[in-house]
Amino acid sequence: MRWVPWISTASNRKGKKDMHRTLILLALLIIAASGCSKKERASTEADTPPEPEGQTAAKPDGPPNIVIFLLDDTGYSDFGAYGSEIKTPNIDRLAANGVQFSNYHTAATCSPTRSMMLTGVDNHLTGMGNMIEIMADNQFDQPGYEGYMSNQVVTVATLLKDAGYHTYMAGKWHLGKAKDSLPAARGFERSIALMESGADNWEQKTYLPMYDFVHFYEGFEETTLPDDFYSTDYYVDRIKEYIGKDRGDGKPFFAYVSLQAQHYPLHAPKEYIDKYMGVYDVGWDEIRAKRYARQVEKGLMPAGLKPSPIAGAQPWKSLSKEERRVRAKQMAVYAGMLEAVDANVGRFIAYLEEIGEADNTMILIVSDNGADNNEQDKAFPEWYAKNFDMSYEAMGLKGSYANYGPGWAGVSDTPLNLFKGSASEGGMRVPLIMHYPARLQRGVTTNAFAYVSDITPTLLELAGVPAHQGSHGDRKVHEITGKSIVSLLQGETKQAHEPNDAVAYELAGSAAVFRGDYKLMRNNPPFGDKKWRLYRYTTDPLELDDLTKSEPKLFAEMKAAYKDYAKEVSLIEVPDDYNPLTQLQKNVKRNQGKEQTKKVPMLD
Repeated sequence: MRWVPWISTASNRKGKKDMHRTLILLALLIIAASGCSKKERASTEADTPPEPEGQTAAKPDGPPNIVIFLLDDTGYSDFGAYGSEIKTPNIDRLAANGVQFSNYHTAATCSPTRSMMLTGVDNHLTGMGNMIEIMADNQFDQPGYEGYMSNQVVTVATLLKDAGYHTYMAGKWHLGKAKDSLPAARGFERSIALMESGADNWEQKTYLPMYDFVHFYEGFEETTLPDDFYSTDYYVDRIKEYIGKDRGDGKPFFAYVSLQAQHYPLHAPKEYIDKYMGVYDVGWDEIRAKRYARQVEKGLMPAGLKPSPIAGAQPWKSLSKEERRVRAKQMAVYAGMLEAVDANVGRFIAYLEEIGEADNTMILIVSDNGADNNEQDKAFPEWYAKNFDMSYEAMGLKGSYANYGPGWAGVSDTPLNLFKGSASEGGMRVPLIMHYPARLQRGVTTNAFAYVSDITPTLLELAGVPAHQGSHGDRKVHEITGKSIVSLLQGETKQAHEPNDAVAYELAGSAAVFRGDYKLMRNNPPFGDKKWRLYRYTTDPLELDDLTKSEPKLFAEMKAAYKDYAKEVSLIEVPDDYNPLTQLQKNVKRNQGKEQTKKVPMLD
């Protein structure tokens, strides 16, 4: 079945040029449809039937183009393919015709994830042993805690560029902004990048009091944003522009689209917000229950789970009428923001079809961590009141600020416990979709464990590019620690990692070890009590049944695996009194006073 370009039904916000292209594509679709049966003229949205399960299409000549859409703070259940009521037909179709993961894990916060995804190396070796915003006092100036992606690792962009790929990046970088840390210095031929952890989606404006300003770089030069900026639209436009500039030379391309969505501040075009007004009036308890029911139907979650109450959230019915009104609109903005992402994914794929590259492009859709429960406007109320319109009427529009708090974050992570920053499943298990029918299975959902550091070696194998062996040119670098999962994607194996393989993780004191069906997990405050617990997480994804006493041998083995891991990556444990929220406030004051350490410049 020929790939059909997808046209968003939402308002076209990209001006006459895109409107003209859309009209041409619509005309072509009408012409193509005129000779088809009703069955062949299937909807281009979520009801489009998937390709035959497990099959692959004819393999095109040459290495594939590779596109990563990295979403920020998007929870496990937020796409329609993962049980959501939010309309994401384009992403859902990628899942229906690709490989959808139900057991993919990542770091619990953004910059460590990005460093591992782009290098295949553990975050303590990439320079991101902790996020600079919450770096503990004893970690500043230490190797592995540089606060930027160090030169001891090499990126997948560099390796692909060396092999003849064009390499492009647009969006949030958050891996350092010194000249040798910019995307242009780390393998990206063309780039437009936000340096900080986030920013306003409507204008070049900070969202957090620790930043005086937000910085964007085009290549090596600092730049400013256009007046009609909306982050998701803009980043997709720039990637299309980069691809267009190099069309015709026959080289494949690697495009890294690192979106600000769904990170707060929550912003969306009004027409998208309006579509969800009233949808969330029923509250987070009911929406969460409905999402879980759909996940069971889709085979993503076992039946019979009894999700715990959402941590930090009151029962919906206990809220006042005004509180419910505000909370419902917060989620409407979040949903509108995500549908705007989906529309841009569809717009990009229509562009690939237009230039004849859709069949030979691998598309990867993934989130950097679980949903974010934090409400920064409550931590710094005066600053937000001074810098943003906090009114109900303005919510989601230019000049406003909104986040959605623990109630809706718990919905995004349905049915999992806790949030971004925790080592619980709600912090680490996220959606992953890989679509490339020419080489990968179609219509397959896998429950195999996969980890963020597996992305780089997987992309290299699909591109036919050898992984480095600890050196790049005359420079010694850390070896790739992730594992290629191509054999899983092609249906040759059922698992990506051997049952006795231990995969360990740590950030800000919270930690986990995965081995087979089991997970050893420790959460530091504010998410936990620092105690290790053992779960059979494949059948107990809610992490309710602690097996520490019933499986003492396994518990000891996995603790030993963590100890070995900590030694291998030179992990520096946070102090006993460490709390990331209070550390953030402390680092804000450090930054405002322009305190500098020897090796780690604060971002402003």
